[in-house]
Amino acid sequence: MESLITLRLGILGHPQRLAVFRLLMRRYPDQVTPGELTEALGLKPSTLSAYLAALMNAGLVTQTRVGTSLRYAIAMEALRETFDYLLHDCCRGRPEICNALIPHRGPLPMTSSSYNVLFICTGNSARSIFAEALLRREAGDRFEAFSAGTSPRSAVHPVAMEILRQTGDDPAPLRAKHLSEFQGAGAPAFDFVFTVCDEAANEDCPAWPGQPVSAHWGLPDPVKATGSEAERGLVFREAYGALQERIRAFAALPLAALDRLSLQRAVDAIGRDQVAA
Repeated sequence: MESLITLRLGILGHPQRLAVFRLLMRRYPDQVTPGELTEALGLKPSTLSAYLAALMNAGLVTQTRVGTSLRYAIAMEALRETFDYLLHDCCRGRPEICNALIPHRGPLPMTSSSYNVLFICTGNSARSIFAEALLRREAGDRFEAFSAGTSPRSAVHPVAMEILRQTGDDPAPLRAKHLSEFQGAGAPAFDFVFTVCDEAANEDCPAWPGQPVSAHWGLPDPVKATGSEAERGLVFREAYGALQERIRAFAALPLAALDRLSLQRAVDAIGRDQVAA
């Protein structure tokens, strides 16, 4: 085990291999294509291939073939095994030290009457706006919903606004806004942060204070849809429907009864559309 841990630490000691690992970590539980990794990180395909091979050799990344495409994801159990090994000697006889270092163990203090939830995408003009409106409608008495974009558009997309009106949501208070509005002094303290597009999840954003529970619920961008007006509208409705299912599953979670690890697994499963009963 010690030699394996040494190998893993050596692999992650390389800045660009670490960048690949961190991007896959932000996208977990997604399986990401090499093309998306090279585009997001600005790497040559041959260089990326060498980095992925090293990460797989260390057991930190898995490879899956989907049709003719290869996909890569974090090997989460190996990552937990690595942290457990590193912290083992520290915690022997001094549990008060390591309790703060292992937030996934023990109960999560989800006993508030209301929780702050932030949905992030790139443009903040459709997907994250849908999620904000849906959570307010589905469970507004238990959650305060917010949304933002890493590169927001000037306004919410008109098709998204029309769908919200048709479904009975109130689009009036919704607007496209930059992520910076929710960072710094005076910003809300978030209990949950969800990315709903791959581009936003790929970006190296600052860590959120307070260690909110986070997950990636990536969906295709309906704004990029082509075809007739009816065909584009259908893509927006599909995004709305997919988010509605996820929001309902999230709102139904028994937050006060779940420890952090169980809650993290639950929100990850929602992102994979593998909602547990």
